[in-house]
Amino acid sequence: MLKPFSRITKHTIKSVLVFIIAFSPFLLTAQNNNLNLDIEKTYIHTDRSTYILGETLWYKSYTVYAKNNLLFDNSKILYVELISSDSTIIARNNTKLVAGLGNGDFKLTKENGIKPGKYQIRAYTNWSRNFGEDFVYKKEIEILNVFEKISNETNPSVANKSNSSVENQETKFKIQFFPEGGSLIENIPSVVAFKAVDLNGNPIKVQGQLLDAKGEIITFFASTHDGMGKFQFNPSGGQQYFAKVTTTSYGETKEQLPMVVDEGFSLGYKNIKGTKVISIQTNAKTLQKYSNKPFTISYRSRGVTYLKETIELSNPKIFIELPLNNLPEGIIQITLIDDQQRPQSERLVYVEKNHDVVVELNTDKTIYKPKEKVAVTVSSKNSLGEAVAASFSIAGIDLNGTKNVDNYVTNISSYFLMESDIKGKVHNPGYYFNVSNPTRFQHLDLLLLTQGWRDFLWKNQYNFEDSPLYEVEKGITISGSVKKLFGKKPVVGNTVSLSLIGNRKIEAFDTVTDAEGKFKFKNLDIVGTARINLKTKNKKGKETGMLVLDSIFKEPMVVNYTATNNELKVLPQKKVTAQNIYKKHVEFNVKPENVLEEVEIIAKKKTVSSYYGKLDHSFDIDENSIGYSNVYQLIEATIPNVVVEDTGIRFIRNSGNALLVINGKRTDYISDLDFLLPEDILKLEASNGAVATMIFGNEASNGVIIIYTKKNTVGQAKENLQLIEKQIEGYHQARIFYTPNLNEGITEENSEDAIRNTIYWNPYIHPNKTGIFQGTYYNTAVETNVKLTLEGITATGIPIVVNKYYTIEE
Repeated sequence: MLKPFSRITKHTIKSVLVFIIAFSPFLLTAQNNNLNLDIEKTYIHTDRSTYILGETLWYKSYTVYAKNNLLFDNSKILYVELISSDSTIIARNNTKLVAGLGNGDFKLTKENGIKPGKYQIRAYTNWSRNFGEDFVYKKEIEILNVFEKISNETNPSVANKSNSSVENQETKFKIQFFPEGGSLIENIPSVVAFKAVDLNGNPIKVQGQLLDAKGEIITFFASTHDGMGKFQFNPSGGQQYFAKVTTTSYGETKEQLPMVVDEGFSLGYKNIKGTKVISIQTNAKTLQKYSNKPFTISYRSRGVTYLKETIELSNPKIFIELPLNNLPEGIIQITLIDDQQRPQSERLVYVEKNHDVVVELNTDKTIYKPKEKVAVTVSSKNSLGEAVAASFSIAGIDLNGTKNVDNYVTNISSYFLMESDIKGKVHNPGYYFNVSNPTRFQHLDLLLLTQGWRDFLWKNQYNFEDSPLYEVEKGITISGSVKKLFGKKPVVGNTVSLSLIGNRKIEAFDTVTDAEGKFKFKNLDIVGTARINLKTKNKKGKETGMLVLDSIFKEPMVVNYTATNNELKVLPQKKVTAQNIYKKHVEFNVKPENVLEEVEIIAKKKTVSSYYGKLDHSFDIDENSIGYSNVYQLIEATIPNVVVEDTGIRFIRNSGNALLVINGKRTDYISDLDFLLPEDILKLEASNGAVATMIFGNEASNGVIIIYTKKNTVGQAKENLQLIEKQIEGYHQARIFYTPNLNEGITEENSEDAIRNTIYWNPYIHPNKTGIFQGTYYNTAVETNVKLTLEGITATGIPIVVNKYYTIEE
């Protein structure tokens, strides 16, 4: 359907160069003397969130400086991963970052191990691993088998089974209560926010009564948005309060509120006739203890303190106007700190800024004919009509019968300004950044009172005493070591030569091994598949030593992904989408790959006879089971309870390394495996018990791993230990989205393009010096409604989202 390109076009290169020149005054580079602030944050804009088997997922990445959202020219490699619901990494793209920007794609095909279901897109740099999960981007997508869903709808037995499961669902829910400022304090009028969700985490409507210990009603309350709401009351000392909560479909419950404390401070926030005011309240007992002592009010955002104010408390209640001019846009963490530098109360507030930038997305028409050419224009200017430098990406999608309304999913504004700064998943995050919504800030404040409530669970303050655990990757590194043929001593001062063959060119590099025998070629620019040739010689030009190659790209982070379970909430929309996609395929006689029935082929499998009889584990490897980048991944995935380390391969419960046997030859060196590729392997065997020692003696006291290879493999020959020849994958080679002119006729070759669900994708939207970008593409042959979504960021760190709709009809 979409034609792959083996190289980037001249237009793309020119677009990127113009963008970099325009952004050069704003690009940030790492400051090594202030490591704890050089934190990266990444957002991924995908063309859609729902796909069908056989399609391509397209993405654009934006990596910014976490404290101010300016594009960050720091790391050059972004790891973008596609993860299945069983926490398996299905695909991994080493995306090249240029000035903080990158793009790529994933082919969602059966050949790539894709099945219908939910998946997670995960993105991070090696540098961002220093700062934990808070700075790893995650997004859930879903892959549908539309033909399977259609057949289920027409099957009465399947439909009845589905309805039965809905009726039998347990009617339970969860509700939490969050006092403003952190605590309920005796005799202080307190605001209490709450949030109610079902067992799948989806918000539900609730109402209830606040009761004292005697069961008397204090006040009533009800949710006002997405299961959230708030109420106010004056708690008495020594009292315990309860909430009786009822729902329409989930029954009722009685929950205990947090205990009332006799001392403390309550930090509050109100918008009084357009003036944003911070309130500090306390009771007489606390005031007497802290009277005339200095307090500090700290205003922080994204780990940076923007302002500190010193005050003295002489009254039980004081009001302070929020110093908007000194604060950035986004979530502000306001903390009241006493004279002993102890935090006493905290409140999160959202600050909006008026930005002098107007971004418009327009098409030359609002109604088009099928297959008609579309002219799209993007304008990025300020109020004076001057150009505003920015980088955008545009996705145009077939709505497939769904309504022309925003579905409030995560976008670049909601992620950079809100989601990445509070804990937990936000339901419909785009709702709070829809400028046409007049109540969005009221509801956003409810979100900060509940989901953003921390009670002093601070994020880590990152300081590296010596050096960070994970370094910034400024390019691709090929490294390794040279060791003596016998023993493990390093070879010092050897020359290592690298020949890099790819993209119709050959590059040559030389370096010398250090005192540990190590060598390193840093910051290489390798795009797509390339061949490397490594050689080592001593000072006299004689080939000596043994080359050992390190892993080129860093190993993935630990995966812990559990797919969300919200089928009941979104099923009607999915049915509409599935039905319309199905109809398009039938109408245009297009049969996608996912409708082909699985065929079981029964044939005699070629096996390799074991030299040693029956061992604990035995695995025959064929071309259908090869999907690993190196032989070490194959061993770890195939043999249970085995870990690969720098010094050897070890069974988890053993302290020493297992014995390696390659084609009957015993070896102690894990480096012997560096010469092998996964496709060289025919069979793996393993034993970690009495059988191993019985066959191999004490050498196998820590177990044995036996490898059988094909004839004439590099690993088997091992004729030249001073040479490594290997094919590697460098940066992910992103394809270019292609839209053919269907007016020239719909053929079997372009029939999938005629009904494609992503109608337009362009990650290279960089307005010129006048602030304008213009582009064209062709519509599909289907009568439908189309949604264009522009996302991106300006040179000054302002995230932008714009939507545009048009219709295709005869």
